[in-house]
Amino acid sequence: MSPRAAVRRPPRGHWLVLLLVLLVVAVALLFEGWTTHQVDAARTKPPCTRPIPREADDGKPLLTFGPKGVATAGMPPGTAALTFDGGPDPVWTPRLLDLLRRHHARATFFVYGKDAARHPELTRRILHEGHEIGSYTYSGGDFGVASPLRAKLELSLTQSALAGAAGVNTTLLRLPHTTAADTLCGPQWPAAKRAAEQGYLVVASDRKARKPWRGVVTQHSQTDLGYHEAEDLLRDRRVKRFTTVSGGLGRPSFVAQVPLAQEIKGEGLIWTQRLGRTFLTVMVWTLTLAGVLGVLRMLLFALFARLHVRRLRRYRPGAPRLREVRDPVTVLVPAYNEEAGIAATVYSLLASTHPHFQVIVIDDGSTDATADIAESVADADPRVTVIRQPNGGKPSALNTGLAHARYDIVVMVDADTIFEPEALARLVQPLAHPAVGAVSGNTKVGNRRSLMGKWQHLEYVLGFNLDRRMFEVLECMPTVPGAIGAFRRDALMGVGGVSDETLAEDTDLTMALWRAGWRVVYEESAVAWTEVPSTVRQLWRQRYRWCYGTLQAMWKHRRAVVEVGPAGRFGRRVLLYVTLFQIVLPLCAPVVDMFALFGALFRDPVEAALVWFGFLSVQLVTAAYALRLDRERLRVLWVLPLQQFVYRQLMYLVVIHSVTTALLGTRLKWHSMKRTGTADPYLLEAPPEEARQSLQGS
Repeated sequence: MSPRAAVRRPPRGHWLVLLLVLLVVAVALLFEGWTTHQVDAARTKPPCTRPIPREADDGKPLLTFGPKGVATAGMPPGTAALTFDGGPDPVWTPRLLDLLRRHHARATFFVYGKDAARHPELTRRILHEGHEIGSYTYSGGDFGVASPLRAKLELSLTQSALAGAAGVNTTLLRLPHTTAADTLCGPQWPAAKRAAEQGYLVVASDRKARKPWRGVVTQHSQTDLGYHEAEDLLRDRRVKRFTTVSGGLGRPSFVAQVPLAQEIKGEGLIWTQRLGRTFLTVMVWTLTLAGVLGVLRMLLFALFARLHVRRLRRYRPGAPRLREVRDPVTVLVPAYNEEAGIAATVYSLLASTHPHFQVIVIDDGSTDATADIAESVADADPRVTVIRQPNGGKPSALNTGLAHARYDIVVMVDADTIFEPEALARLVQPLAHPAVGAVSGNTKVGNRRSLMGKWQHLEYVLGFNLDRRMFEVLECMPTVPGAIGAFRRDALMGVGGVSDETLAEDTDLTMALWRAGWRVVYEESAVAWTEVPSTVRQLWRQRYRWCYGTLQAMWKHRRAVVEVGPAGRFGRRVLLYVTLFQIVLPLCAPVVDMFALFGALFRDPVEAALVWFGFLSVQLVTAAYALRLDRERLRVLWVLPLQQFVYRQLMYLVVIHSVTTALLGTRLKWHSMKRTGTADPYLLEAPPEEARQSLQGS
């Protein structure tokens, strides 16, 4: 089906799916960042400024708050309630459980909610082996500096994590950064009191001065030190019983089963945390891949651009002037509703220094005055011919013009393009070599006054033209742009003319020429100025068509990868390059911005800034080199940092949308751009009033 016949609109459902996926990713990453990183930065307990109440400062580690004040309790003589803080830890928790089993001892594990959700199997093992679980809050933040809402949320999340991991909840609580009861001083005391009001028994530990045989609540970390402390204590024959907090008090367990609804809610929390960690891991790996690909691409740009410059100074097939090509040329100008710029385009062609050529304007069913303007030019100059046809699309118009071409060299020009006087003559010179079937010219942005125009100007110089230099050296030029390209007529006829099977007819045609055995080269000195989209909507539609059409062309010519000779070499090189750097890299590149934002919010802002500015610096250096090669002014570089915040994200979405549409197998209709006739390079430096008069004059 041709693009003209494919009028079905692109699906809107995948936008909803994409937004849903992005929402899930954002929520999961925010949750992971908030629970894992933000609180980690607040783990330093400030010094105490107010002691705990006198009635609580009796050295006993168990605190209950009631209407009559605070009550304390401890372990009976000869009893040690072993407690371990942190985890569950995949290294130390199993070792501690094995140690306790060998000594037939029981203990209480005060766990982080986030770690219980991360290692539910260890949480279940703790309970299965007869131990008790308490809350060490969700992420270990200092409750003394946390807001009441934050503290309540930490406790609630911990209960949800325990419910999802093991189907239980607990009313035992140890505040992070505390040991004995007197360390609950200052802001820790009201935090402990608020927790007690929610039904928790606040558990501290005994001072080191208390003797184990008099009954203690010991406190150990899940580390090498904590393991050896517990091991030494378990060998102490003066302790009659090692038990849990509830066992020492002679009370029922503080751990209880939860209803099914809470268990399901907890499992949802666990999956959210898992997704967050998975997305974070994927983001780190993707960031690495994007960084490697980005730096590799810039290095390839610099290397091959330098090689291209050096090769221009010595012999290479197709590039030297084997003889001066003065053969007559047919210039095809397909036009649809191009009244704003058609006259300027034709006049720029007529001003060419090439000695003999004809210009054929093919009006493809325009609904404006395009054909009338072109015919008025033709009436004054016999070198111009105008052909009218019903609307059939750009490939149809080009094939119509090809059928009326009188000469063996054919140049294709977009109707919004301004040729420099020497461009036509220089463009056809590489065709002096008999193996060359097509030549790509150097396209520059004409309407670059606006910020949008400057962004695209940088993209043309940094991306398109540096790409072409590299493709020229590697002999795998994938696209002769529609704005300026020269062809052998017999080469075009040999591949069946211009195909309408893809939306990127220029890329499709170039790939077909390579597969037919022709070489395609780049002539940087043949300069044409084109008008680029001036609005986001127009830019989106143009780049969407380009990207989707390129995917179509790659799929159509995928067999070139396994072919032999120049076709196979072209296929393997260009399809790999396009896949890596024009599909995979743009799909991965948003992670750079995501990592910068994530790092600024939850990790080290300096690290995030260094990563972001590192990518920007590489781009700035490469852009400066590209501008110098193209003899452009460096002052436009100031817009490159701004490009990272809007334009780059738009290009990411274009690639994502195009790939999604291609995977869904949806065809797109042809989109035309509203022209304003501002591609004339004279308008770059002309004052606004003078530029307006120039447009009116043309």
